[in-house]
Order: sequence, then C-alpha cells, then structure tokens
Amino acid sequence: MAFALGPRAGTLGYRLEAFDSIGSTNAEALERARGGEQGPLWLVTDRQTAGRGRRQRAWISPKGNLAVTIVETIDVPPPVAATLGFAAGLALESALRTVSMESRARGAAAEFFLKWPNDVLAGREKLAGILLEAETVGDRLSVAVGMGVNIVAAPEGTPYPATSLAKLGIETTAGDLFAALSDSWAEFRDIWDNGRGFPKLRDLWLERTAGLGETVSIQTGGVPVEGRFETIDDGGCMVLAKSDGRRVAIAAGDVYFGSAQSSGAA
Repeated sequence: MAFALGPRAGTLGYRLEAFDSIGSTNAEALERARGGEQGPLWLVTDRQTAGRGRRQRAWISPKGNLAVTIVETIDVPPPVAATLGFAAGLALESALRTVSMESRARGAAAEFFLKWPNDVLAGREKLAGILLEAETVGDRLSVAVGMGVNIVAAPEGTPYPATSLAKLGIETTAGDLFAALSDSWAEFRDIWDNGRGFPKLRDLWLERTAGLGETVSIQTGGVPVEGRFETIDDGGCMVLAKSDGRRVAIAAGDVYFGSAQSSGAA
C-alpha cells in the first residue's frame, strides 16, 4: 500500500513513515519519542498486528484497514494535552466524510458521528477508535495520537457493535483515507493551538456528537452512572444531568446509549 501526505500536511512540515506491517503504531511512536523524536511525524500502516485500544483492549487491524499514529512533543500540561483527542475525532470524521463523497454519489450513504470520549460511529455502530498516550521526555511532553479505522473489515463479538466502510458500501483505500486524514488533522490541530482553541473545538465536536440530550449509561469500572448527556465541559469531561437534578462530570468511561437496563451496561 502506498501512503502519501495530503497537500496541506505536506506543506506544513509533517513527515511520514509507512510500514507494510507493524505491531503497534502507538508503541513505535512512543519508542521513537524516548529516542529523541520531536515530530510531527506520522506512522502509518494498513496492517497492525499488536495494536491496543483503551484499557489495553486488543485492536488488531487486518490487511486493508488503517492504523496510524501522529507523534509530536509539545509544551502543555497533561490535562490540556488530553483535549487533543477531540481534534483527532473531528479530523477523523472530516476525513471519512471526504472519502465517502464519491460513494454517496453512487448510492452508498452513511452518517458519521462522534462518540465520547474517543470513537467515530457510522449510525450507532463503531467505525473508528482513537487512543491518546503521553509520556514526559526530558522537560517536555511527547504525545502519540493513534487512530484505527475499519475499512475492509470490522471485529465481531465486541462490547459495542462495529462496522466497516466496506460493509457500508463505501469504497476507499487506507492510502486515500490517510491522505484526507493528514490534511484534516493539520486543520484541527491548528485550531486546537496547544489547548487555546479548545472552546471552538468543543463547539464543533458537540455539533457532531451522538447521543446529545439523550439518556446514556457510563461504565467506569463500578456501578454505571446514568443521566441525560447535557454537554462537554471545558476539560473535556462528559456532563450528565441526573434524574434528581444533580449534574456530574465524568472524566472517562464506556458510554452506552439508553439506560443501564436497556443498554446492557450493568
């Protein structure tokens, strides 16, 4: 598979290294950061054999899917760096819309939505995931933002239903999607601006999110927390309005649409 940066990314100093196959683009990115890599550097493949998602869940990407990580060193505290994940979600959703335009003209149609905190959905099925990892190297923070997209195949038996672009009738390649993603990342990374632009990103993200205003259940490792998805706060936490009138901010967790009883989150 041939990979190339999009025209915007190519003029902004981004670099690219592609692999026929790799264990984990995120692991490779962090290893390079420890060795002095400053970025911004894209590491990309259409076959990942030992990837991982949130909570160390396996993320195996068969030949034809997209696995990619952008790594760079930044001068922001970890809580601010964490909001870069919202730029990644917006960039992925934008790139998916770009590559789907031709397929839409041929009759294939899909709506893409962002699911807090780190997924992109087609309808209500998971199409892509994001994993942001960071390490302090010297006196700066190295951040690896990994993204995986189901292009030709989706895993089965997952806690949340998954789909692929092929299943949706959208014909594209990992190379074409990456080129679009590299340009959309440059756009939303620029808006993020080391955290200063997060309020604008937050508004854009909320326009594209799934479940806003609906009842959701969040599994955080204990008893599910249930409430109406009200907004995302200034730190990127999901704000729930509970039935007793209280509002709670959730920093991380697995989101299920509907109540705990109906979603199976209990």
